[in-house]
Amino acid sequence: MIGFAGSSKVVVRLVAVACVGGLLAACQPFGPSRSDVLSAGRVPAAALGEGPEIEVVRVSSATALRLKPAAPVPEFAEVLSGASPIGTVVGVGDALEVSIWEAPPATLFGGGATVDTRIGTAIATSRPTVLPEALIGPEGDISVPFAGQVRATGRTLRAIENDITSRLQGRANAPQVLVRLVRNATANVSVVGEVNQAGRMPLSPRGERLLDVLAAAGGVKPPVNLATVQITRGGSIYRMPLSAILERAENNIVLARDDVVTVLFQPYSFTVLGATGRNEEVRFEAMGITMAQALGRVGGLQDGRSDPRGVFVFRWEDPQTPGAAKNPVIYSFELSDPAAFFVLQQFPMQDHDLLYITNSPVAELQRFVGIISSTILPLATASTIAP
Repeated sequence: MIGFAGSSKVVVRLVAVACVGGLLAACQPFGPSRSDVLSAGRVPAAALGEGPEIEVVRVSSATALRLKPAAPVPEFAEVLSGASPIGTVVGVGDALEVSIWEAPPATLFGGGATVDTRIGTAIATSRPTVLPEALIGPEGDISVPFAGQVRATGRTLRAIENDITSRLQGRANAPQVLVRLVRNATANVSVVGEVNQAGRMPLSPRGERLLDVLAAAGGVKPPVNLATVQITRGGSIYRMPLSAILERAENNIVLARDDVVTVLFQPYSFTVLGATGRNEEVRFEAMGITMAQALGRVGGLQDGRSDPRGVFVFRWEDPQTPGAAKNPVIYSFELSDPAAFFVLQQFPMQDHDLLYITNSPVAELQRFVGIISSTILPLATASTIAP
C-alpha cells in the first residue's frame, strides 16, 4: 500500500516536470522582441553571398523631416503626352471607301453626266464612282480597278489617294481620288477594371481623351477619391489617382492605339503583424496614407499587450545608384512620447511596407504567470492529496 502511494507521488511529480517543460516552451514569444529588432544585423544570406546589412532608423520629430521622401509618381502629362492622330494611318483590318472622279468626258469609269440648264446649253458634269468597301487584308493591300494592288498598311489616307491617282494617270481623264476610313479595326483602346461597362472602344481622328473613354465606359465604380487609373502603353505601366487627373486638365491625355486603361480600387497594400487589432494585408489608395491612418485601419495597439516603444516599419528602400539592389531599412517609433503622434501624421506608408508591433514585456510576464497558475497549481494540489 505504501509502495503504491509512493509511486503515485512519483508519477504526479513526473507529470508536473513534463508540464513545466512544455509550459516553458509554450511561453516563447510570438515574434522578435524590441531589443531583437533594434539589434538586427543582416538579411538572411542570398544564394550568391551574404545578405545586405539592415539599417535601423529611430524616427523622432527631429529625424522625420530628414527622411528621404518617396520618389514622385510621374504624371500622365509628363510620360504619355504627344500621341499621334488616330485614323490617318491605317492598318490590317480597317475598311476603306475609295471614290474616283473623272473630268468630263469620263472615259474609264463612266461617271459623267449632262445637266440641262434650260437655257439652250447642256453642261457636262462629273459624278464620283464609289468602289465597294475595301478591307485591308493580311497582306496590307487593297485592290482598285485599273490601279491594281495598292499598299495601304502603315500609310496615311492622303498617301493612298496620291498613289491611286498616279496609277490612273493616262487611263482616266484627269482623275481625282478620295479615300475615307469607313470602319476602324486597329485604332482601339481597352477599358477594364472598376468601370461600369468594360470593353474595347474605337478611337477617331478627333483624338479621344482619357476622361472621354471613361465616360463612354459608364464611369467608375469606386468613389473618385479612392480610384486609381492605370495606363499600359508599349510595355510600360503608369498610375495616377483619378482625383489628380480631374484637378489638372493636362493629365487628361489623348490616348493612343492599343492603350489599356485600367481603373483600380486601392491598388497598394501593407502588411501588419504583431500585437495589433488584426494581422493581415491592408490595401490603400494611390493618394497614400500616413502611418497614423495605417494604425487606425488595423485597430491600433492592443491595451495590455502591445509595447508602445516597439512599433516598427520594415521597408526595402530604393538604392542611390540606379540598378543596384534595394536596401533593407527598419524604422523604429516610440509611441510613449506624445510628440511621436505628430510624427505618425507625417510619415507616409509605401507599397509593400510591413508594420510590426512587439509584445509588451509585462504582457509576456502576465501570460507566463497565468499559465503557471492555471496548470502547475492543480498539479501541486494533486501531489499533496495523493495517498
